[in-house]
This record gives sequence, C-alpha cells and structure tokens, in this order.
Amino acid sequence: MSVSPMFGWPEVDDSKKMLLEQIRSFAQGEIAPKAKHFDESGEFPSAIVKQLAEMGLMGMMVPEEWGGAGMDAVSYAMAMEEISAACASTGVIMSVNNSLVCAPLAKFGNDDQKRKYLMPLARGEKLGCFALSEPGHGSDPAGLKLQATRVEGGWKLKGSKNWITNGREADFAIVFANQDRSKGHKGICAFIVDTKSQGFQVSKLEDKLGITASSTAALFFDDVFVPESCLLGKEGEGLKVALWTLDGGRIGIASQALGIARCALDASKRFASEREQFGAPIAKLQAIQFFIADMATRLEGARLLTWHAARAKDLGARYTKEAAMAKLSASEAAMWITTKAIQVHGGYGFTKEYVVERNFRDAKITEIYEGTSEIQRLVIAAQELAELQQG
Repeated sequence: MSVSPMFGWPEVDDSKKMLLEQIRSFAQGEIAPKAKHFDESGEFPSAIVKQLAEMGLMGMMVPEEWGGAGMDAVSYAMAMEEISAACASTGVIMSVNNSLVCAPLAKFGNDDQKRKYLMPLARGEKLGCFALSEPGHGSDPAGLKLQATRVEGGWKLKGSKNWITNGREADFAIVFANQDRSKGHKGICAFIVDTKSQGFQVSKLEDKLGITASSTAALFFDDVFVPESCLLGKEGEGLKVALWTLDGGRIGIASQALGIARCALDASKRFASEREQFGAPIAKLQAIQFFIADMATRLEGARLLTWHAARAKDLGARYTKEAAMAKLSASEAAMWITTKAIQVHGGYGFTKEYVVERNFRDAKITEIYEGTSEIQRLVIAAQELAELQQG
C-alpha cells in the first residue's frame, strides 16, 4: 500500500504497546471465555461494559477534562480490534458509544451539553445510541421522515427509527429529524434525547444472524418533547453532524471487522496445526497453507488501511475517503477470511462448537452497518473523481 507522506505512519510506541497488552489480556482473559454464552443467550454484557468503562474504553478519544481517556484514534482502533477479537457484540457496544455518541458530542456540543451528557457517557456511567436510520432510509440519510415540530421551548419529535445499536439499553440518543422537508438536507437537525422522555418507546428488538448480545432496536417517538438546550450543533446542520460522525464510526467498524477476522485466522492456524489427515497436521498441506497466507495478507492490508485512516483523523486531515476505504477493505476481508476459516475447519467449522462459526455470522454485519459496501464505494469514487477535477 502506498501511504501518503502527509499522514506519516503511526508508531506503536511503548505506551501503545503497554495499552494493547493490558487490553488484550483483559479481552482474552475476561471477555473471550464468556463470548459463546453471550452469543447463544443474547444477554447484554453489562458487567463487561462496566469493566470497559473502568478501563477508560467507553470514551477513549474524549479529552480528560470531559471525562474521557484523552487517547488518539490509532489507540482506539487498536483497542477496538482487541475487544472485537474476543467478542464482536461487546466491540460494537463500545464502538457506538465512542464513535457515534461521544464523538459528535465532543465536536458539536456546547459546554453545558458536554457536562450533562458527554461526561457520564465518556466515563461509562451512561450508554448512548445513534438514531439515524429509518424504515426505507438506511442508506439515504437526507430522506429522513422523523418529524421535528417547533413548539414553545423546543421541539416535538414524531416518527420512528430502525436498526439502532444499543437502542434498548441507551440512556441518551443522538437523534436526527427533519424540521422542514422543503429545505432538503438543510432542514435536518440533530438532537440529544433522554430515552426516559415521555413518548419514547423501544418498539421492536431484532432477532439477528450475528452480534446477538448487542441490541438492535426500532425506536418510536410519539411527540417526544426535546428542549431547546438539546439541539446538537446548529439548526439545519444535522446532516453535517451525521456525516462527520459516520466518518469516524467507519474506523470503529473497520477495527471491529479486523478483530473478528483475526480471531478466525488465529483459530484456523491452531486447528490446522492440531488436526491430522493422512498421517500429518493439515497445516502441512499446500492448500491449507495458501488459505492461511491469503487470510493473513488480507487482514494485514486491511489493518494498514484502518490505521492509515485513524492516523489521518489524529492529524486533523480530512479522512472521509480513507475511512471508507478502511471500512470497505476490513469488512470484506472479514467476510472472506471467516468463510475460508470454516473451509479450513471442514465439517467442524459448520458447528457451533468452534468459534469460526460465530465469527462468520458476526462478520456479515460489518459489510452493512454504518454504510454498506456499496455506499463506501460511492464515497470513495466521489472523492477520487473530485481529486481529479481539482487537478
């Protein structure tokens, strides 16, 4: 991969190595042994999330003055990979709170909003969700139908949202609504909504293929009152808030995909070294070696793109294209690697006894949420063509 000189390359210094060792030890020692139970039961990993908060992992990039850990995006990407390698459900819970909730509050929130909402979220005392997608408008955020109507002292929200991660457990939601459809995307506003508000309802929980221990909910808003003080950013700039947030969120999902893929690769290497056919470990077979080589190469390439995007974010450069490339590459690598992992395991890989079956199911969603692979390709192509026009 050609790395742009302006971004340089993130060095994994001693502090990052120490952080990674601590997180990996916790993930493999405390989370991984429970992941099968969480997957089969669908139980939300409350105790694990509390431990993540105690480690500073629920608000990693939030400045310390606002309750966060004050870390950089590269460290966040590394941590997300480690947690997701142990349990993808736990990984996405952590990702949403960091990337989709704390990040826009830190960027667009005023000091009062940061004190009231960001600080408890960054400390892990509260949990957040990001309510953008709607029935029929998962990939078209400009077409929102949730209506925000001006009333005395604020707004009332009426309508529904779909596919909302953490929707069942969230204390606060970042909600996007259309105040004036005649203005197109300029009529969209972003709001901070307390989920205990009258008229707010979790109307449905999805029964999913993977990431089963994280809730994916449909939310219903029946004239939910939102005070003026809970407008996030400026009126009419909600789509700007959403798109900026999704850029960072794609780094988180790319990192989740890396973790899932790495778990499958590690499991495949162990299995191939232990499983014997024709009097020798199947790792001696050239076909298996080719699988392992291709899996490792795709994983490493996706990791480099992900760290590249995170580094760009840390340096304050525009990283829309880089984040889309990272998310596209990592999610498709995860799906390919987990498929081949099952092939390496043969019939065993098709059973729930082996982790690669769960990896395979968990990997699929990374190609869909926070922008499908097709949306990522549109984003990348638009940026490439814009660069051509700019000379």
